[in-house]
Amino acid sequence: MNRTLAFVSALGAGLMTTAALSQTAAPAAPATAPTPAAAAPAPQAVPAKVALIAFEQAVFATNEGQKSVQDVQKKYEPKKAQIDTLAQEVDSLKKQLQGTATLSDEERASRLKNIDTKEKQLNRDAEDANTAYQADLQEAYGKIAQKVSVTTKKFVADNGFTILLDVSGQQSNVMWALPSTDVTEAVIKAYNVASGVAAPPPSAPAPNHPRPAVTTPKPAAH
Repeated sequence: MNRTLAFVSALGAGLMTTAALSQTAAPAAPATAPTPAAAAPAPQAVPAKVALIAFEQAVFATNEGQKSVQDVQKKYEPKKAQIDTLAQEVDSLKKQLQGTATLSDEERASRLKNIDTKEKQLNRDAEDANTAYQADLQEAYGKIAQKVSVTTKKFVADNGFTILLDVSGQQSNVMWALPSTDVTEAVIKAYNVASGVAAPPPSAPAPNHPRPAVTTPKPAAH
């Protein structure tokens, strides 16, 4: 935004009466010494009280986070079943080819081409499904993370913490800390109460679902 600066110059003018000028000049007023600027207050040392949180894990461990992950997994169950069926078909075709020794070169080449076509389709479908799955998880994570961040900041402020460190990443610089400094579970419980979302029913393990690759939004500084 453009700002217009107005500079005003005050010019001193001598005042004279219309009758007569004084023969003697009036004594000059003594100069007023400039008032020294008030000294800035010295910063006060605040005793540090450090809290640690695995923020990414906390987001997905909340009731709302667990429900969101289950919803995303349920959305992709039909696609997963389709990919599993195609994978089984490719595997079956490979076994059939290996178990058949009396094939002509032309027939073997035809079967190999068919297997190669289906295998490429399988890889494309799996890659596209995984990309879409990760994107949906990322979106779900981002929405919940913003709300968990609010709860996190309130919790650390209410409990007198002055520093909050996120130890979600594997490259965390925190080598050791007292267990009492880890507020992850406390924040999860506080958020579950604040959100009012009930715990979802446990779901069966899904080993074929890759762990979501997410960028953790850090709580904003106070």
